[in-house]
Amino acid sequence: MNRSDVTPDFRDKVIVALDIATVVEARALVARIGDAGTFYKIGYRLGFAGGLAFARELVDEGKRVFLDFKLHDIGNTVAEGVASVANLGVDFLTVHAYPQTMRAAAQGRSGADLRLLAVTVLTSYNDFDLAEAGYEADVATLVARRAAQAREAGVDGVVCSPHEIAPVRAALGAEGLIVTPGVRPAGSAAGDQKRVMTPSEAIRAGADHLVIGRPVTQAADPRAAMAAIVEEVAGA
Repeated sequence: MNRSDVTPDFRDKVIVALDIATVVEARALVARIGDAGTFYKIGYRLGFAGGLAFARELVDEGKRVFLDFKLHDIGNTVAEGVASVANLGVDFLTVHAYPQTMRAAAQGRSGADLRLLAVTVLTSYNDFDLAEAGYEADVATLVARRAAQAREAGVDGVVCSPHEIAPVRAALGAEGLIVTPGVRPAGSAAGDQKRVMTPSEAIRAGADHLVIGRPVTQAADPRAAMAAIVEEVAGA
């Protein structure tokens, strides 16, 4: 069955970032969102506070899970870490987009269904931040280079700002996954993000999945906020 033969569930395109302190709070939030959400991201904050066990819980409930741990270490350590994550049943795992790291991650995944995403340049960075860190390339150049290296390394896609989708798509090809943080509904505060778009803009630009945190998790009615974003994505 081709991807185009399946009726899309637009809820799967919106990944809620559970950047929350405790599993108790995260569990309560997921319950409040209810069937308006299907896909959740767990990063450092929750991951180091019982989040791995909670990830299994979400998987058992039929939810999709994205572990945003941005692995980066010597090759053998990355490969072994990815092999362990592959046993959790989650959908996505991030690694930093360094060629050796990406190749090791692809090796560690072996034949598992885990999808690997390479983080190109964090959406809190701009050209000044790269220069301060010692990079000579600007954001657009470095993102495109790392996207091409990701494809060569055998990972499934990249995480990038919605502003870099066009060159990333050209580097990845049609089948590569593009996951974009830095997405804010119109009227929402940008927070610490420096390269942002609205959900409809990001989808029209070619993003496969959007990562959205505070506009949902800090909303007075998270379920309604999530439903509105999904409706905007479906309309795009």
